[in-house]
Amino acid sequence: MATIERLRGIEREFALLSPGEQREMLRRLVHRVRAAETDREAWEAQLAGMAADPAVQRELGLIEEEFSVTQADGLGRG
Repeated sequence: MATIERLRGIEREFALLSPGEQREMLRRLVHRVRAAETDREAWEAQLAGMAADPAVQRELGLIEEEFSVTQADGLGRG
């Protein structure tokens, strides 16, 4: 996370730009934020799809079964 001092510095630099440059910077920032949100939404949709996929669920069941013998070792117990 950016500190308040960093944000203030960015604001000071932004204020030095011409109005046209400020609009262009805002456009670019909005584009960047939207792209990041779209990427995250796509990733979450893919993850949800995998979780609902019967083949993935079977594979996870097999993995869990394979490692079930290690549950008796006591690791992970506080």
